[in-house]
Amino acid sequence: LHNLISPFFLFFQICFLLFAVLYIVSYFIITRYKRKADEQEDEDAIVNRISLFLSTFTLAVSAGAVLLLPFSIISNEILLSFPQNYYIQWLNGSLIHGLWNLASLFSNLCLFVLMPFAFFFLESEGFAGLKKGIRARILETLVMLILLGLLILGIVWVASALIDNDAASMESLYDLWEFYLPYLYSCISLMGCLLLLLCTPVGLSRMFTVMGQLLVKPTILEDLDEQMYIITLEEEAIQRKLNGASSIVEYQTAELERELEKVKSRKMNLERRKKASAWERNLVYPAVMILLLIETSISVLLVALNILYLLVDETAMPKGSGGPGIGNASLSTFGFVGAALEIILIFYLMVSSVVGFYSLRFFENFTPRKDDTTMTKIIGNCVSILVLSSALPVMSRTLGITRFDLLGDFGRFNWLGNFYIVLSYNLLFAIVTTLCLVRKFTSAVREELLKALGLDKLHLSNNPRDSETKPSANGHQKTL
Repeated sequence: LHNLISPFFLFFQICFLLFAVLYIVSYFIITRYKRKADEQEDEDAIVNRISLFLSTFTLAVSAGAVLLLPFSIISNEILLSFPQNYYIQWLNGSLIHGLWNLASLFSNLCLFVLMPFAFFFLESEGFAGLKKGIRARILETLVMLILLGLLILGIVWVASALIDNDAASMESLYDLWEFYLPYLYSCISLMGCLLLLLCTPVGLSRMFTVMGQLLVKPTILEDLDEQMYIITLEEEAIQRKLNGASSIVEYQTAELERELEKVKSRKMNLERRKKASAWERNLVYPAVMILLLIETSISVLLVALNILYLLVDETAMPKGSGGPGIGNASLSTFGFVGAALEIILIFYLMVSSVVGFYSLRFFENFTPRKDDTTMTKIIGNCVSILVLSSALPVMSRTLGITRFDLLGDFGRFNWLGNFYIVLSYNLLFAIVTTLCLVRKFTSAVREELLKALGLDKLHLSNNPRDSETKPSANGHQKTL
């Protein structure tokens, strides 16, 4: 009995410790962006607090789903390198399988129960005729959840009847736990992979701009002192307008305040560039840009190689858990170095997908802002991150970024065995990523050609940032 109980409690302790760390980090992230509410203990404050805890739980599950694949890859290499080490006996195949099953279970729970409950609970007011309070709001939320479950069940039944009009498939839908939820999660994962197919190429090209804003660029043919002098004069002029003109219309005052904030932001950037050391300006920025270019090129190269493998070898298909198992063989041709490279690429793709998600025009207003994000928007962001993170292991395996076979319910997706879907996904990812990168690095040349031909006044460029004014090398303003 002791031998049976000890592994269970060890597994429980490890899972609880890992999830506690992720939960604490997720809580600090959400509270950083959540809009500050009143401290009074009223009904809405309690509802907001419950929704906050559920959103934090969902974000922690999303972080666990992201870290699960890298953790599994590095665990496999550690078990191969130190098979008889006493201190890593807790790191075994059963632990990895259990974590994958828990990640799949909690992803289903958050996606289909907790997040809809948090949203409906936040928007509920109680049925008419009942006494207002928490119980009335919980009752309305539960009724809405039941109706939503029936609606989704009906949609899946209709989709199954249209796609696979088979008596066996219709009978299998009666099995709620073994077939219905994995089938529904497979559909959600497919939509998440399609969303990643749209976000990741945009994010890979957008990463260069984001890192360019975070890092200090080299000062080539620029006079920072002259630019600082001009911006200081602009700031003083706007400040005099605000202080001296008492008859300014309210909307003009708001516009002047916005201009003042922009000027102060530009001034802070220039001060940061002046204070930066020569190493930071001339070495860090080019090194980071080259590193981003290398990682993006390796990702596209691996996808191209995976396309060739799919055409000549059917074992390249992501069929699920059919590999040698944890700790039996290396997942990479280059051993530990190749596994480390896979982990770096997986994290790079996840960050790029998030950047690309918030860079899309449809989701621009969805971006959270510090201390000014409503609870409803936080719930929507948590659901979006959960869908992206749950689809990340599937996308990494489908694109051939890693050869790690999916475990748990992640490997039971029906569409992973369809050769045409997997091949089309790889081809679209390679083509769209290449087009985004070509458009990114040729935009400057394209703008100069339009100016040389006199077509710049026709506004043929659809880049919203083209009309922004920036200081030139001699300190004057020019339109890019």
